[in-house]
Amino acid sequence: MTETVDVVLIGGGIMSATLGAFLHELQPDWKITALERLGDVAQESSHAFNNAGTGHAALCELNYTPESADGTVEISKAISINEQFQLSRQFWSSLVERGVLSEPDTFINPTPHMTFVRGEKNVAFLKKRYELLKQQPLFADMEYSEDSRVINSWAPLLMQQRLKADEPFAATRVTGGTDVDFGALTHQLFDHLRADGVDVRTNTEVRSLKRQKDGTWLVKYRRTIGRAPGRIKARFVFVGAGGWALKLLQRSGIPEIKGYGCFPIGGQWLMSSDPKIVAAHHAKVYSKATVGAPPMSVPHLDTRVVDGKTSVLFGPFATFSPKFLKNGSMWDIVTQVRFSNLFSMLKVAFTNVDLIRYLISELAKNHHRKVNDLRELMPSAKDEDWQLLQAGQRAQVMHQGQLKFGTEVVAAADGTIAGLLGASPGASTAVPIMLNLMKTCFPEQYPSWEPKIRRLIPTYGQSLNEQPELAREIAAETSRDLQLAH
Repeated sequence: MTETVDVVLIGGGIMSATLGAFLHELQPDWKITALERLGDVAQESSHAFNNAGTGHAALCELNYTPESADGTVEISKAISINEQFQLSRQFWSSLVERGVLSEPDTFINPTPHMTFVRGEKNVAFLKKRYELLKQQPLFADMEYSEDSRVINSWAPLLMQQRLKADEPFAATRVTGGTDVDFGALTHQLFDHLRADGVDVRTNTEVRSLKRQKDGTWLVKYRRTIGRAPGRIKARFVFVGAGGWALKLLQRSGIPEIKGYGCFPIGGQWLMSSDPKIVAAHHAKVYSKATVGAPPMSVPHLDTRVVDGKTSVLFGPFATFSPKFLKNGSMWDIVTQVRFSNLFSMLKVAFTNVDLIRYLISELAKNHHRKVNDLRELMPSAKDEDWQLLQAGQRAQVMHQGQLKFGTEVVAAADGTIAGLLGASPGASTAVPIMLNLMKTCFPEQYPSWEPKIRRLIPTYGQSLNEQPELAREIAAETSRDLQLAH
């Protein structure tokens, strides 16, 4: 028997949860079914310890403000990322007010965002970056210091046992940063959808996607427990299956996926729950990436709050596995190969030698060497205070001979199917990503949805960075609703 629904969401992560929440609010008469192959939602990239938990707003991440060969620092991407995160904050704030999300501190907590660098060249870059961003309304609260006493007051672990040496250092800080448990947020969104009549099925693996003559999609799945098969016919399909989105979109046969490939990169954290370490550090501190390192491997020393428990994480250290998901298949990297993407992937391999060298060097590190890397940020670190924790698996996008480190939506020309590829800033910008997807895939309905979207997200369609007073007002409102006083 074939079921018939309006929307099928494939994957139980933050993207499917966000899209499901939007569509259920905007079109409550639509029948929505979500399918997740694992035994629970939020077990892959959305799981708290499988991502950085940073509310990515470009407050501390240097890869969003690249420096060109002539010394120019480009800040447009940082402003764009921050604008997008403000939309996510407003949406979450509205859902808290409506009772969809529970107490804010179960998924978001105020945590200063800092950048710390060493060496004359890096200090000069950070100061230049600060002077440019400080002029922008969304970054007006940013502070800068080269004074060890000031930096020590911001994040003592950076300064303890650091020798007063020839090497200069500097830091920036924004106290309005956040730590986000995207796993908890995903669970709460799906819990609300379930309670409100949306069919959320776990232990259900999608096996094929086939377009029907009437323009709908036949989704064939198999239960992972009992192996029972099933079929669902849907008017719209969203593939939010992390690294497996590529495989499923390839099976769909849409021409738009041709030429795409994925390069899997895993990660590991050093984690400490030692009360003294946790008490001495309350910040997310990002530093400068190693040559060849992908953006997801920029070293950072982070306060994390997961299930009400606070810990400190350092990393991530890159790992390699042919799997596209933590719970994926060892054949993933091979089965993705098509004639349409083969030459593009070969070009990526030949033009990213630094990345290959970096991965090899990371794989060679034992526990002691990993803690040595931590000592670059935290000189007082001891091997025995830190344990290794496996992070998530990322499938970085390869397209047109380039390895890309952002997030890309791939949609069929008729808008009946769309999927998400890539990684950071991903979860932090799930709200604007899904808004753009809905605008693309539901052009007939979207105009009638916009008034309700603006009730959920008051500044939708506006630039906060161009309206300083409105930016301050919205920041104050969302901080109050999300209990982000600092």
